Amino acid sequence: MKLVFILGDAATGKMTVGQELMKLTGLRLFHNHMTIEPVLEIFGCFHAKAIARLRDVIFEEFAASGSEGMIFTLMMAFDHREDWDYVEHVKDIFRPYGTEFYHVELVAPQDVRLTRNATENRLKHKPSKRNVEESERRLLEADRRYRCESLPGEIPWENYLRIENEHVSAAEAARIIKDRFDL
Repeated sequence: MKLVFILGDAATGKMTVGQELMKLTGLRLFHNHMTIEPVLEIFGCFHAKAIARLRDVIFEEFAASGSEGMIFTLMMAFDHREDWDYVEHVKDIFRPYGTEFYHVELVAPQDVRLTRNATENRLKHKPSKRNVEESERRLLEADRRYRCESLPGEIPWENYLRIENEHVSAAEAARIIKDRFDL
């Protein structure tokens, strides 16, 4: 089994690249808002514990399914140990199944991400982003609070790829990932 993490800041294109990578590889896409959105709808607020538990159930069942693999997207704050620990937690669920891990970091400047924040595909799949003004405010606040771009030499993982995708389409990024990791 293969598990591809697509990591990066808000609106770097993680979900869209994941969608394109799924088309090329047949790996299943599990983007982070697939658990965030239903929890927001049910609870009326961001409930981190419920989101984490839902994800764990999905990871556990998928890891045991014998499927070819999964693409998982995650906004990662590289300056917060909890996010590093979370990636390892997810890997721990998959390790007993002989899973190969791949890590892709998408990077784009803030002005590009602000434009992408209001794209049709993003708004279609992420209802919580449809209030674009509020979504933009949260993006800017996250940029102030977190460092969601790795520093040179910071990434310890094997099978790591950083793509600065300001001028790279989602389809091109997916092709780069597929070819680099022979997916």
